[in-house]
Amino acid sequence: MPLPSVKVVEESRVAVPAAAALPPEPLRLSALDAQWVTLPLIQRVFIFVDGGGAGGEGNIPPFASAVAALRASLAETAARFPTLAGRIVHLPATGDAAVDCAGGGGVRFVVAESGDAAAGRLAGAEDHDAEALRSLAPALDAGQLPAETMAAQVTRLRGGLALGVAMHHAVVDGRSVWRFVEAWAAACRGDADSAEPPTFDRAAIELPGGEDLARVVLRKYAPDLPMAAVAGHFIRPNLSRRTFTIVAQDVQRLKQRIAELSPPEQVAAPPSSFVAIAALSWVSFVHAKHLAGIVSPDDEVYLFFFADCRERLDPPPGHRYFGTCISGCLARATARDLLTGNGLGVAATLVAEEVRRAAEDPLAGWDWRSTVEGVDMDRLVNLAGSTRFPAYEASDFGWGPPGRTELVTMNHDGQVVLVAGKKGGVGAGGVQVSVSLQPAHMDTYKSHLLSYFC
Repeated sequence: MPLPSVKVVEESRVAVPAAAALPPEPLRLSALDAQWVTLPLIQRVFIFVDGGGAGGEGNIPPFASAVAALRASLAETAARFPTLAGRIVHLPATGDAAVDCAGGGGVRFVVAESGDAAAGRLAGAEDHDAEALRSLAPALDAGQLPAETMAAQVTRLRGGLALGVAMHHAVVDGRSVWRFVEAWAAACRGDADSAEPPTFDRAAIELPGGEDLARVVLRKYAPDLPMAAVAGHFIRPNLSRRTFTIVAQDVQRLKQRIAELSPPEQVAAPPSSFVAIAALSWVSFVHAKHLAGIVSPDDEVYLFFFADCRERLDPPPGHRYFGTCISGCLARATARDLLTGNGLGVAATLVAEEVRRAAEDPLAGWDWRSTVEGVDMDRLVNLAGSTRFPAYEASDFGWGPPGRTELVTMNHDGQVVLVAGKKGGVGAGGVQVSVSLQPAHMDTYKSHLLSYFC
């Protein structure tokens, strides 16, 4: 199938209104932010299908009207989230990196069109057209500082439109992304945002060593500042990508099955939805890799994920904190233990232990890049997102929720991305699971994943 062509029609910048109150000084990155300076991209695409196809619920206005509404509401929203309209800058006198909210010039805003990409097909396919999705999201100019923190792209499609966003991971984590999207969508609909205003003070995150620790992190992971090139070894092309929707009833069945399979010494109570889906994803990965001869029973296998620290630090920066505030969690097992009949219960126990550890000691995994050093990436599941992220509920810009939303930057063999499923229709109250794997291993993964629901 030929690749869809996307033509850029216009490129401009959406500036924060002059009356907006911006931080007077650059916001120095915390150590949690600084680890992401060379790993900047979060790219997500929202596919809206005209007439409500593929799960969408509204009628899209004329393209020019939709663009105008998105542009105007972006300016309004960026005034409340100024770190996304700024730049990450290098402060050579101190060795810091910081977000300059006042000197960024606004958010880069791209208008494009594609005559051969069909919104319904992109929204409805289990298999991703990864190249098409990639063409619908902007990249960031982040190879050196000053670096962009956000860009947006609106693309006319056959039968709909796509909204793509790119955000720098040094200024947002997953929770921040969805808070911003929710606020932007509300502004575009003309609804008042009742949420409390975000906070941006990096000093609210108290880590041992304070500002000096952030400089140590920058020297370790970005030693050539202001150069901040993306680490190429994290990019693995030519992977198969698919999305599965686990409906609410099946999530509950899975949780009950895990409770029954849990080791006898564990309390036989159903796990959380996150623990259940994470365990299932991990065990399915190990089965697929074992059948392919990549993983032997004696090999150690891993599941990596992030835990939100906003309410867990002492003192906590709180739920209003807008930035990167996550800690890494790494569950380990011997493949043999996950390949047995009760492997799902074993996996769930190990994941739950990591969740408990992060709650009790949220700083244990703050240096997540050191945590994964030396881990064999061929035996690692890299799980991102959350079963609680309101991907569809938050992204109604006035013409109904998208027919599909996907993370474009899925570059790992073994990457899994979770978001909450759609509120209406198939999958209501369930979980969307997007998976990236070597093509030869995907069918086995799918077969094992779905076997628990047959």
